[in-house]
Amino acid sequence: MTKVLITWVAWLIGANFSRYLLDKWYEVIGIDNFFWGYKDFVDPRVKLYEIDLVDAKKVEEVFKQENIEYVYHFAAYAAEGLSPFIRNFNYTNNVLCSINIINNCINYNVKKLIFTSSMAVYWVWKPPFVEDQQQSPIDPYGIAKYTVEQDIKQANVQFGLRYTIVRPHNIMGIYQNIRDKYRNVIWIRIRQTIRWEKLSIFGDGTQQRAFSDIEFYMEPFEKLMETWDGEIFNLWADKDYRIIDVANMVKNIWESKWYKTEIVHYEARHEVKIAYSDHAKAKKMLDFKDNTDIEKLIEKMFNRALSEPERKVKYIDYEIEKNIYSYRKK
Repeated sequence: MTKVLITWVAWLIGANFSRYLLDKWYEVIGIDNFFWGYKDFVDPRVKLYEIDLVDAKKVEEVFKQENIEYVYHFAAYAAEGLSPFIRNFNYTNNVLCSINIINNCINYNVKKLIFTSSMAVYWVWKPPFVEDQQQSPIDPYGIAKYTVEQDIKQANVQFGLRYTIVRPHNIMGIYQNIRDKYRNVIWIRIRQTIRWEKLSIFGDGTQQRAFSDIEFYMEPFEKLMETWDGEIFNLWADKDYRIIDVANMVKNIWESKWYKTEIVHYEARHEVKIAYSDHAKAKKMLDFKDNTDIEKLIEKMFNRALSEPERKVKYIDYEIEKNIYSYRKK
């Protein structure tokens, strides 16, 4: 069987993609430290290594033992708005951990690395963003992703490392941590409703984003093992929404079954107002089809959230508190 390593196997993309590959008779090796994901999110068929990617020696042990053929590097910490206040944490988890993966892909002759970057590398440009635009990130998270992209390209030139880069955005689905206080626009609002809290909006809510159902990413991800070396692909939903409209969808679905809630507005964050990508390239070359039904997706996520055991909301220690937003203060 083809042996595939997936980092962040206990969280959204890795948890779903590992199941997809296992059902197709791939052998899956998983790495996770369970800082954001949970053990019960991992398919029991995965050969699991509970390690932190920051530990270079332990990461190398996995490669040394497993004769890995393909690597899907999904692990990251994608709290863009928080990243200016956790700079060390951001660069350690998003850059240094990635370098540990890249080094071992080179040293142990991995056939190919597939890396998930982010739309955050574009930001200053007018949407829709296209793959050949110059990267211009405006926050440390986007800078980190841009840095890793450039390092992978250099590794290809000097060492022949085969790679493909994917830039997804706002992927949603089950096996996503709803207790993450800082990320995932829809999950945060779902968590707030089931905890009897008001739904928070930063600024006026007219920021525009698209939300993709994870199920439509599985086949394109698999295709990248053997095709389109050196390419970059945006993966994106066909339709974008204002954040205020998405919050109202969450509110209306919840109120139709449970109780009344309300939306409260906080000060605006340092972020791009309108952000969405063009994914014509993925449609043409990967046969990518997005059929996300946002309201059905939200309802499915509500049902998942209500079926999960109670877990603690996780917090991060801020490295900088100067000018931090009021709603981030502890």
